Amino acid sequence: MNALFADVALTPDGWADNVRLTITPDGMIRSTEINATRHGGDEHLANGILLPAPANLHSHAFQLAMAGMTEGRGPDGRDNFWTWRRLMYRFLERLTPEHIEAIAAQAQVLMLEAGYAAVGEFHYVHHQSGGEAYDDPAETSSRIAAAASTTGIGLTHLPVLYMQAGTDGACVVDWQLRFGCDLERFDALFQRAKATIAALPGDAAIGIAPHSLRAVPPAALAHVGELAPDGPIHIHIAEQTGEVDEIVERYGARPVAWLLANAQVDARWCLVHATHMTSEETAGVAHSGAVAGLCPITEANLGDGIFNGAKYCADGGVFGVGTDSNVCISLAGEMRTLEYSQRLRDRARSVLASADRSTGRFLFDAVCKGGARALWRQSGVLAPGHWADLLVLDGAKTELVGLARDAVLDAWIFSAGQGVVRHVWSAGRHVVRDGRHVERDAIAANYRHVLRDIRTSL
Repeated sequence: MNALFADVALTPDGWADNVRLTITPDGMIRSTEINATRHGGDEHLANGILLPAPANLHSHAFQLAMAGMTEGRGPDGRDNFWTWRRLMYRFLERLTPEHIEAIAAQAQVLMLEAGYAAVGEFHYVHHQSGGEAYDDPAETSSRIAAAASTTGIGLTHLPVLYMQAGTDGACVVDWQLRFGCDLERFDALFQRAKATIAALPGDAAIGIAPHSLRAVPPAALAHVGELAPDGPIHIHIAEQTGEVDEIVERYGARPVAWLLANAQVDARWCLVHATHMTSEETAGVAHSGAVAGLCPITEANLGDGIFNGAKYCADGGVFGVGTDSNVCISLAGEMRTLEYSQRLRDRARSVLASADRSTGRFLFDAVCKGGARALWRQSGVLAPGHWADLLVLDGAKTELVGLARDAVLDAWIFSAGQGVVRHVWSAGRHVVRDGRHVERDAIAANYRHVLRDIRTSL
C-alpha cells in the first residue's frame, strides 16, 4: 500500500494541511488523514498542492493529428463547423488502426500531463475505408484500449452509434461509411468492444454514445440504453444552430426539448455541448441530473457559440469539460475559456463564482464532479472508496509562490503557463512524474512517424 503526504490538499471538506493519503494495491484511496504525522515510508510531496484529478469527459482522439490544419478560409471566403467537418472526413479516410492507436496514445499523454486522470473516448471510426468491417468488428476500439493500457489513463470507452446521414433518414455515404452501423451491426461491435475493455484494469468502463439526433432515429434511442445498462450515455446535442434548425423542422421541437420529452434523461446522460438552449431547456437539463459536457476550446475554435453557464449553474446544473477535437489539450485552458466566454457575453468578471468559492475553485470543483459523473467513475474527490485519481501542482512555481487555498487554483487556471502540473496518478498509477509522462519519449517518437505518414499524403 502506497502512502502520500501533502503539506496542503483539497479534501471534500475544503483545504487542509498535513494530509496523509493511502492507496490500496488496486488503486483505490483507502484513507485520508488531516493534520497527520508523516511516516518514514511516505512519499512526501514537498511544495506540492494535492488535488483530485478531473476526468476529460469528451474526446475524439484521432483529431489531434489534424490540429492546426483547418485554420484557412474556404473558397467562398467563410468557414464554419460544416466546412471543418468536410476536411475532417477527408483526414480520417487515411487512418489505419495502427495510426489510430498511436494518435490516441499521444493524445492521452498530453491529457495526463495537463492534469486529467481519465478520458471518455467518444469513438466513431469503426470500419475500414468504404465501410467494410475489420476481421474484428471492434478493431479500432481495441486500439483505443491498447493506447490506454500503454499510457495508464483511466478509460471510459464510448462506442458511437451512427445510423443515418440526417434526420431525413438518408443512408450514410462516402466518408461516413467508416462509422455507419445499423442496430444489428452495432450490437456485435459493442459486445466485442465490451470484452476488450473488460481486459483493462478495474477502473476502465464502457458506455454508449448515440451520436446525435441527426444520426440516430428516435426508434433506436430506446435500444441504446439497453446495451449498456450499467454505463453512461453520451450524445452530441444542440452544438450548432444549423443542427437546431434541422431538428425543429423534422421533429417540431428543439433538440434538447425533444430529448427531455422523449428519453429518460437522468444522471446517466451526458449532453455534449448543449450550446444552444432556451431558458426552459437549460433549466430542464439542470433539473434532470444529466451532465452538460462542455468543450470550450473546441467550441471556440469551431465558432459554435457560448453556453449559458451562469443560468445553468444558478439552476443547479452539473457540468464537466472535455477536449473534443484535441486542437489544444489543456485542462486549465478549458476552464479558463469557459469563464472568459461568460465574461465576454455578459461584460462582467467572475461570472462562474459563488459567495464562498473563487472562480477557479468553483470551476475546478464543478469539473471534478461533472467529469466523474459523466464517465460513471468513482473519482473527483480525495475520499476513501474513490479511485486514486490525483493531481499535484508545483507550489514552487513562481506563478503559485505565496498564494494559498483558492488563490492557487485561480493562478493556475488564469495566469500560469506550462509546467505547473508536477504529478498525476490515475487509479493509483503514477503516470506523470515531474511534469513528464513516464512513457512520453517512446510514444512521441511513434506519433511523429505517424504524422509524417498521414500529413504528407493530404
